[in-house]
Amino acid sequence: MLYIKNIDDGAAIFKALGSELRIRIIKTLLENREMNMGELASALGITNGALTSHIKKLEESGIVTILSEYSGHGNQKVCRMNIDKILIDIATKNTDTEADSYTIDIPIGNYFNYVVFPTCGLSNTKNLIGTVDDPRFFAHPSHVDAQILWFAKGHIDYLIPNMLPPGQKIDQLTISFEISSEAPGVNSDWPSDISFFLNGVRLGMWTSPGDFGDVHGMFTPSWWFPNWNQYGLLKMLVVNQHGTFIDGLKISDVTTTQLALDSQNDLRFRFQVQEPAKNVGGITLFGKGFGNYNQDIRVRVNYSPKE
Repeated sequence: MLYIKNIDDGAAIFKALGSELRIRIIKTLLENREMNMGELASALGITNGALTSHIKKLEESGIVTILSEYSGHGNQKVCRMNIDKILIDIATKNTDTEADSYTIDIPIGNYFNYVVFPTCGLSNTKNLIGTVDDPRFFAHPSHVDAQILWFAKGHIDYLIPNMLPPGQKIDQLTISFEISSEAPGVNSDWPSDISFFLNGVRLGMWTSPGDFGDVHGMFTPSWWFPNWNQYGLLKMLVVNQHGTFIDGLKISDVTTTQLALDSQNDLRFRFQVQEPAKNVGGITLFGKGFGNYNQDIRVRVNYSPKE
């Protein structure tokens, strides 16, 4: 997902989408996941030279990523879709300024509490942390270095730093993360009902469609096992005065007004999958160095003076 915070920042996207041929390129890549330049040009019935400038515009806008092709296929470049959806804030609120907000990244391994069940495991970009399918390693001191983690059911808790000045209240909480299900091996059709909690209040639920391994994750280390989790979906959870949303779609009526969060509150955020959910399909969280987005759990807090 590409999140554009105001309409001015979307100029490059709008220009990139303002071409019938570039729309055809996007549709073709969506159908085929990835193609090298020669394959894509052939599918579109144009020359490589005619394709190059259009691919450049799509790359500059962040819609398409260009990668070196896998070994054994020469020096051609591979084109891959970089996003699955675009979310644009048309109206920019006055509260969305540097003066009344802060942003912080929470590493995947920086959790403070957990209850997990196999299949499960953790890893940094160089090696696995402990032994897979042994929940005891989630307590190992090296867990703070984890850049990917997964479990079949249970929950994991993160403490969001509360940096509000005294006398302020939270108006909006935005949390983005790369996430998928956790299947034994990989399975793109492996739904999982993932619930989100803040300070013990259930914010809502989103169903992950699967555990993806059809292609190597863009940032996933080269040594990573080919039949393991490769990448996830970038999701954006927003809690504001109107409710709770995932990628702009409302998932509950829980609001920041109801939560009444100020500078005195802990902010304990939980990912959870467990019975009696219909689809108990686990969780995989991708941080920097894994997946397709190269980010940790990113939190933005907007606030204003208490009345």
